[in-house]
Amino acid sequence: MTKSELKEFLDEKVVLYNNPKFIESDPIQIPHQFSKKEDIEIAAFLTATISWGNRKMIIKNAYKMMELLDNSPHDFILNHQKTDLNTFDSFVHRTFNSIDLKQFIKSLQHIYYNYNGLENVLAINHKETTYKNAIHNLKNVFFEVEHQTRTQKHISDPLKNSAAKRINMFLRWMVRNDKSGVDFGIWKTHNPANLSCPLDVHSGNVARKLKLLLRKQNDWKALSELDINLRKLDKNDPVKYDFALFGLGVFEKF
Repeated sequence: MTKSELKEFLDEKVVLYNNPKFIESDPIQIPHQFSKKEDIEIAAFLTATISWGNRKMIIKNAYKMMELLDNSPHDFILNHQKTDLNTFDSFVHRTFNSIDLKQFIKSLQHIYYNYNGLENVLAINHKETTYKNAIHNLKNVFFEVEHQTRTQKHISDPLKNSAAKRINMFLRWMVRNDKSGVDFGIWKTHNPANLSCPLDVHSGNVARKLKLLLRKQNDWKALSELDINLRKLDKNDPVKYDFALFGLGVFEKF
C-alpha cells in the first residue's frame, strides 16, 4: 500500500472501532461508570494496571476493585482508614494481589494529597513530545512512600526500555477526546499529539504486517519507531490508530 492508501485503510478501521459499541467488550467500561473527574481517572488507572490476560477476567476483577473502593474511588483513597483495607485481602488478578492493591491505594493517596493528582504527575515538560520521562517520574513519585519491592514491577519504566503499554492506554483514555464517547479527554492540560500507542502483541503484529514497525521486540524503542510513522498519518491525533491496530488484531485476526 502507498502511504495514502494505508491512511485511508486505517482511517476506515478507526471509524469502525472508535464508537460506543467498543466499550461493551473493553475494560474502558469501568471508568465509564463514573462522572466525577477524579473517580474516572482513578478507576481508569487501576483498571489499566490489571489490563493483561483474559479480557473478561480483567473486567470482572476491575469491577471487584471498584466495589472494594465503595464505588467511590477518590473519596475512598483520600479518607479511608487502615482497617478499611482488610476487605482487600482476598483480591488477586494474576500476579497483582492484595499487597499490590493496598500499595496502590497508599501511593495514590500520596499523589492526590501531595501532587494534586495523576494529571499533574504525568505532565510533560514543554520541550518534550512523548511521555517517556513523565511515566518515569510517575514511578518515582509512586514509590516515594514506604512499599514492598514486589509492587514496583506493576508500574513500567520507559527509561528501562519498557513499552509501558498499560500506562499509555490509560493516558489515551484520559487525554484523547475522540468525540465518540469512548476516550474521555478530561486532561485538558495534556496534548493528544504527544500520546503513544499501547503497544502489545496484537497491535505490534498488525503494525509489522503494515510496515509501520520493523523492530521485533515490543519495547520503548519499537514504540518510538511506531510513533514516528503514526504521527506521519495524523500528527494531531496519532493514537486514534490504536483502535485500528487493536481491532484488526483482536477482532479481525489480521
